[in-house]
Amino acid sequence: MRALVRRPSPSLAEGLVTHIERSEIDIDLARAQHLAYTKALEAHGWELHEVEPADDCPDSVFVEDTLVVFDDLAVLTRPGAPQRRGELPGAQAAAEALGLRVVHIEPPGTLDGGDVLQVGETVYIGRGGRTNAEGIRQLRALTGRRTVPVPLKAVLHLKSAVTALPDGTFLVLPHLVPAELFGAVRVVDEESGCHVVPLGGDAVLIAASAPRTAETLVDLGFDPVIVDIGEFEKLEGCVTCLSVLLWRA
Repeated sequence: MRALVRRPSPSLAEGLVTHIERSEIDIDLARAQHLAYTKALEAHGWELHEVEPADDCPDSVFVEDTLVVFDDLAVLTRPGAPQRRGELPGAQAAAEALGLRVVHIEPPGTLDGGDVLQVGETVYIGRGGRTNAEGIRQLRALTGRRTVPVPLKAVLHLKSAVTALPDGTFLVLPHLVPAELFGAVRVVDEESGCHVVPLGGDAVLIAASAPRTAETLVDLGFDPVIVDIGEFEKLEGCVTCLSVLLWRA
């Protein structure tokens, strides 16, 4: 099990915000939180691979948006925010170094990895401010997977509103996405409670800002791995977007 991560840019505080008000970023605290996040991955068996830093790109720590991986195929995205496209060369180099086949989303398509949720052989794709219909069409053609477009409301990415637990149920904020598009739904009442990353077995990564959801995960038989990513949440980041996980075939 391998994980791609990218250290925070010194210009992190200049990162984009769309649906929230800008607040001050403590870059030293952000670096410490990122290190703790990577240590949590390592502690659960994930081998870390560092993507070349992109210090001129404030949002580059959110590496998930640049790559979507299906088995040995890496789809290099085309972010909906043009200022983020400078993050792509380093992501491509990292994917190639791991022996992945790399294909590209081409203009006029746009696609952010944060809008792509894989559950089994089905791919849910958020259709909103960062991912357009042509990007969805291209991803479907490149992967051959069944895709389900999901219209987004006032939220940055699909995985800012819904993710899946290892048992196949979905943690959902229904005021941001149509819950009826998903299977068995568990409605959460904490915004960061719908952002989880299955780490293998019963372990599930979740933000410290969702304590009630973490308690629910315990009740459901899961092992919540709690990380503080508060500085990244100020930029609409969540636990999913700080890594790209490559599962063993």
